[in-house]
Amino acid sequence: MEKFNRTLRGYDPEEVNNFLDEVIGRVEKLVTDVNAKNELLKEKDEQIKMLEDKLEENSSLREKVEQYERMESTLNKAIFMAQKTSDQLKVAAHRESEIILDDAKKNASRIVNEALLRAEKIENDASNTKRNVNILKRRLKNIIESQLEIIDDIDELDI
Repeated sequence: MEKFNRTLRGYDPEEVNNFLDEVIGRVEKLVTDVNAKNELLKEKDEQIKMLEDKLEENSSLREKVEQYERMESTLNKAIFMAQKTSDQLKVAAHRESEIILDDAKKNASRIVNEALLRAEKIENDASNTKRNVNILKRRLKNIIESQLEIIDDIDELDI
């Protein structure tokens, strides 16, 4: 606390005015500091808001990526199963045609006419089986190509 010198009519006005000027200066400096800190707080709040928005956006993008990864996994499983089924059908068709041919050869020695008729039937079955296998191959190829197109479409999405 400042002490003022006394004069004839009270305190020295010049000392009081100087003291008041000093107090005003300090108060103005405090007000300026408070305003500057308030501005800084506003900027920091805006930065926090932007970071929260980015975090939310990143979270949303992460969820989408996880969803696409699940879709990719499902598609890969479907393709694998289609390939496995195709291989099994080929093996089964091959086994079946071999069995039919073996039966035809065994029966051919006994009855020539019956063997010829059975051989003709076996050849028809084999060609039908081959045709069915070719149809299945084309269908599976189309399925796989459509799945690949879906994957390409997913890759083309701008995320």
